[in-house]
Amino acid sequence: MENQIQAFVNFLEVERNASGETVRNYRSDLRQLVSFLHAAGHGSEPIQAADVTTERIRAYLHRLDRNGEKAASLGRKLACLRSFYRFLVREGLVQNNPTEGLKSPKLPKLLPRVLTKDDVGVLMDFPTGQSSRALRDRALLETLYSTGARVSEAVGINIGDLSLTEGLIHLRGKGRKERVVPIGDLALRAIRAYRKSLQPLAISHQSSAPVFLNHRGGRITTRSVARIVTQYSRSLAGGAVSPHALRHSFATHLLDEGADLRSIQEMLGHASLSTTQKYTHLAADQLAAVYDRAHPRARPAGAVVTRKDQRQS
Repeated sequence: MENQIQAFVNFLEVERNASGETVRNYRSDLRQLVSFLHAAGHGSEPIQAADVTTERIRAYLHRLDRNGEKAASLGRKLACLRSFYRFLVREGLVQNNPTEGLKSPKLPKLLPRVLTKDDVGVLMDFPTGQSSRALRDRALLETLYSTGARVSEAVGINIGDLSLTEGLIHLRGKGRKERVVPIGDLALRAIRAYRKSLQPLAISHQSSAPVFLNHRGGRITTRSVARIVTQYSRSLAGGAVSPHALRHSFATHLLDEGADLRSIQEMLGHASLSTTQKYTHLAADQLAAVYDRAHPRARPAGAVVTRKDQRQS
């Protein structure tokens, strides 16, 4: 089955242009199924995809559920198996799709936590000191809230993705979809302070170099960012939050301040292609104007200078 998994991975990378994280997750999920089947009676005998029945997949998911796997994770693993077998059927590598008829687990309808604007201000002040690590953490928190970026998008930001004079940032979203969104002055100041604190000879300033680094000088990971957000937000009155809470707070606070849904949806990159076609694509200047008017941390307190003024000066 390893050859079939590799063929599927190649399909994801080449034809679907899937992100590295998606490819790793799908490969891991498929190998986890193989490990379960070996433990359930196959021993060391090679397993072929055609040997996997609906009952075996159901037993696999049941075992994961009994072991405390969350419904969202179970749903993702089943979605992976569906994609895998649809690919194999389409390529003529198997005759039947054992995932047909399997229902995805019902997900609890939980609203993501939204931080208050005061909580956001407190959170941004938690990283103290002038060490590179503290400055990096501050810049990360500011960037996540300032742009509404997903964690995977934030860690993927390169030097060339920042337009300092325009106050814009280039993000790569799910499925490698790209968009340009505004980034606030406070976030840009934090990024400048962080990059200035790094040893000049130890970092690259090429356009393809990552903005946010780990302690070894490589690109920071999504897990590290999640730990950073949890670490600092743990001291908030409501307890720790995930990075997604900053993204959700970004959208909610913009909406509270009068930003229209189309602008927010554009900035989040949240719509499918069919949904996006129903909306007017806003120019970068229009998005920047909406952002400057609505985002509570778009500029320092008391500042009234607009982006247009900045570009003309």
